[in-house]
Amino acid sequence: MSTITHVDTTDIRFPTSQHLDGSDAMNPDPDYSAAYVRIVTDADDGIEGHGFVFTIGRGNDIETTAIRALAPFLVGREVEPILDDMGGFWRELVGDSQLRWLGPEKGVMHMAIGAVVNAMWDIKAKRAGLPLWQLLGRMSPEEIVDLIDFRYLTDALTREEALALLRAAEPGRADREAELLRDGYPAYTTTPGWLGYSDEKLVRLCREAVDDGFRMIKLKVGADVEDDVRRMRLARETVGPDILIGTDANQRWDVDEAIAWMGRLAEFDVAWIEEPTNPDDILAHAAIAKGVAPIPVATGEHCGGRVMFKQMLQAGSLSVLQIDASRVAGVNENIAILLLAAKFGVPVCPHAGGVGLCEAVQHLSMFDFVAVSGTTEGRVIEYVDHLHEHFATPTDVRGGVYHAPTAPGNGMEMLAASRKEYEFRG
Repeated sequence: MSTITHVDTTDIRFPTSQHLDGSDAMNPDPDYSAAYVRIVTDADDGIEGHGFVFTIGRGNDIETTAIRALAPFLVGREVEPILDDMGGFWRELVGDSQLRWLGPEKGVMHMAIGAVVNAMWDIKAKRAGLPLWQLLGRMSPEEIVDLIDFRYLTDALTREEALALLRAAEPGRADREAELLRDGYPAYTTTPGWLGYSDEKLVRLCREAVDDGFRMIKLKVGADVEDDVRRMRLARETVGPDILIGTDANQRWDVDEAIAWMGRLAEFDVAWIEEPTNPDDILAHAAIAKGVAPIPVATGEHCGGRVMFKQMLQAGSLSVLQIDASRVAGVNENIAILLLAAKFGVPVCPHAGGVGLCEAVQHLSMFDFVAVSGTTEGRVIEYVDHLHEHFATPTDVRGGVYHAPTAPGNGMEMLAASRKEYEFRG
């Protein structure tokens, strides 16, 4: 048996606002940041667990403090019983009678729990000598459903229905795993589309994206409709008629404004409109979805948890579901959301616009392909070409696809030198 000896946290911030990388209509000057956790044990193998919560600067210290508050749940405990019952571990933290009051199941503390849960999955995958997607994809249907808390979900997804979905996908698992290792998983890029970029930079990056093999790009919209029309026209003229162009308003509009704005952009054959309004407003999303049809509504990166995703699906508020590796309470909850999406027949296209999110969320999409949905049709993972050099196993995107990682772990481990260099000290 081994014991958890330390839970270290670090406030890490990158000055991306200097070049307006990540800028959009609601967040004009983001500094990509990570409230980082490292779980250390006394095992002889030297394996550590790494996880983080992505933020965009101010407030990262609050998230780091929330992660630190979870240390008493970990330090001094034996590792193996936790790894053998990751579902029970999730329920223990999320269901704690006092921590729960801070949500429940959403917000700063819920995300902090996600960082810790993800770090424990990092240890589990490293001990198995497998990348997380492969570890999850080789688990039995029964083992997978044991990871999920079905409370609050059974009006939409029962344990038995989840088992049926997983068992139906079981026969082709090995072939799909081999396909991933051979061909990778489709990607799209947001790199050309940040709102603070000049028209010249937009055109250059659009051209480079197509040359790099991407079949879809995404542009930020929502600050000024005439600017958006001009930028969309430039992008469409640059990439041609066969490349998909998604749009992202980052919660900018009210319902009527969203419908009218997208009416102006519809001529450019929009692939989807992402986060058109407040992410908590399920009914507003449903109204917008009807008003902008046939343009699909995509959302999810700011959905606080599985219950909100359930309601979004039930209400027809989204046509593209966007999970995030660090917004909810870790791997377990994201698996529940993937199964909900499969039940409702909605494609999952993860959010990955942030430091380390590409490295992390690829594992969830690849697991979904292998063990849940069994398809990549209509599915793409976001790619943003920033800050990958700071990770121990940086994401490998070539030819417009994510090439499946083979290194053991969850992909979230940041290089020690980068953690030290970019630690925020006030």
